[in-house]
Amino acid sequence: MLVHDQARKYGDREALIYKEFGGAQWKSCSWNQFSQTVKVVSNAMLNLGVKVQENVGIFSQNSVPYVMSDFGAWGIRAVTIPFYATSSEQQIQFMINDAKVRFLFVGEQEQYDKAHRVFALCPTMERIIIFDHNVRISTHDPYALYWDDFLKLGEKLPRQTEVEQLYKEASDEDIANILYTSGTTGDSKGVILTHGQYNAALEANDKAVHVTEKDRIMNFLPYTHIFEKGWSLLCLSEGATLIVNTNPHEVQQSMRETHPTSMCSVPRFWEKVFAGVQEQIDNANPIQRKIFKNALAVGRKHNIEYISRGKRPPLALHLEYEMINRTIFSMVRKELGLVNPNIFPTAGATVSEHVEEFVHSIGLNMVVGYGLTESLATVSCDRMELPYTVGSVGRVVDGLDLKISDEGEILLKGPTITRGYYNRPDLTKAAFTADGYFRTGDSGYLKDGELYLKERIKDLFKTSNGKYIAPQMIEAKLLVDKFIDQIAIIADQRKFVSALIIPEYRLVEEYAREHNIAFNSREDLCANEQIHKMMMERIDTLQQQLAHYEQIKRFTLLPHHFSMERNELTNTLKLKRKVINENYKEEIDKMYEE
Repeated sequence: MLVHDQARKYGDREALIYKEFGGAQWKSCSWNQFSQTVKVVSNAMLNLGVKVQENVGIFSQNSVPYVMSDFGAWGIRAVTIPFYATSSEQQIQFMINDAKVRFLFVGEQEQYDKAHRVFALCPTMERIIIFDHNVRISTHDPYALYWDDFLKLGEKLPRQTEVEQLYKEASDEDIANILYTSGTTGDSKGVILTHGQYNAALEANDKAVHVTEKDRIMNFLPYTHIFEKGWSLLCLSEGATLIVNTNPHEVQQSMRETHPTSMCSVPRFWEKVFAGVQEQIDNANPIQRKIFKNALAVGRKHNIEYISRGKRPPLALHLEYEMINRTIFSMVRKELGLVNPNIFPTAGATVSEHVEEFVHSIGLNMVVGYGLTESLATVSCDRMELPYTVGSVGRVVDGLDLKISDEGEILLKGPTITRGYYNRPDLTKAAFTADGYFRTGDSGYLKDGELYLKERIKDLFKTSNGKYIAPQMIEAKLLVDKFIDQIAIIADQRKFVSALIIPEYRLVEEYAREHNIAFNSREDLCANEQIHKMMMERIDTLQQQLAHYEQIKRFTLLPHHFSMERNELTNTLKLKRKVINENYKEEIDKMYEE
């Protein structure tokens, strides 16, 4: 059991840094305290009646009790099913009933309220255990229990002998998690992940990713996301310290307060950083602007043209870079809270080459990778000790057999691949080829040992002229613009490419005031010709490298964001294109009127 082994090794060394729900102070938890609390949780779960391989739900933002519940459940061979903290009542009701959950752990008021409302619609539900002691329990709820009261059930470890026996009986075949993927199409499905898969993934990633006991790891993505879950376990297995960030909106502030050395994230985080720095450059005086642009050019030459290709930079370039790195770039990194940066794994969507080059240029090791829930995260990633190419998703990890089908689909076989989908033999059968390879649904190719992605096979659009369009690739190119916050490309069965765009309204409003454009609302800005012209010019600059048929010909500015409430985004913030097409049918049709 990972935590207890690490406690024997590291004792009173810091394992977790965290804030309590709604708290302002960072607190610390040692490996010994971590191990002891996990034992208490295992004992409490047995006293609650949790059985071997029973499904236990966790519906919360990242928090220390969340981490303890995961390990506590695994300690008695139970299965944890993490729900995104933003899941709707309909989604949690489906998952609770599909997995026959009796015990559901919830985080804050929002999660408790949703769980309480669906309780009567979920026949198997018995108890709700609440992490945040500030939650107000409904007066008609005899089934809810605060975390502190739950822990009392395991105080003094009354069933520790049984727990030890269960450790001994555990096997690699035991299920650790069922992760429901919301998917950009159709119903969510539960991906089965076993302890054997986790062990194989830890072994493969240990060889590929250089994280050590000296690292401080910011948990930015939700633990429900396989990328963060797998990464956090890898970091704990190396003895690193986890910084448990409970409020995702405060992550940049948390970074400045705690100085992490590493974190995994999705490209959107770095796109926002890139846009923020670009805005500062645009607002600087001409001399500062020139200095910074020169610094970026030197950083790019040193880190992309030489280091990434495994070449030694010339001495003059190296000395110039070192000076810029110690002055200008260290200031940029300090602003982000990254004083001693190590590595920054990034995956989950297409990474724009502009953004990847920028992050490397300022002296941050972005490790671009590719993976799926079904492959327990990493399929491939950049290896810092080997040459890597901007635009690739790195080299396939050890132990994984990857081949490309005749149709160009990436197929996978190996010890980290799921055995299938929970309660869905039909989907499981369809997900594998006759010779046992998992179908990823992504198209790609291998070149010089590196994997390159083309597009989700089912996401390719075909225009009415028969041309294939890769929407995510176009979106990634445009999201680097500081004026664009969200974008959905429209092209399927249409004569040309168009787009629905949600601007970065703070900047658009600033632009309007500077150019004496009168407006009373966002709707006014969306309809304004000058704003439209300015946006079109910026889009044209960014889409110069695209083929003529891939370029956006028309676009519509929208006054509000795509949202989960309107079912337009998955829990991992990917666009649900079918829903967007339905919700904005009128706006889309208008763009195609002659």
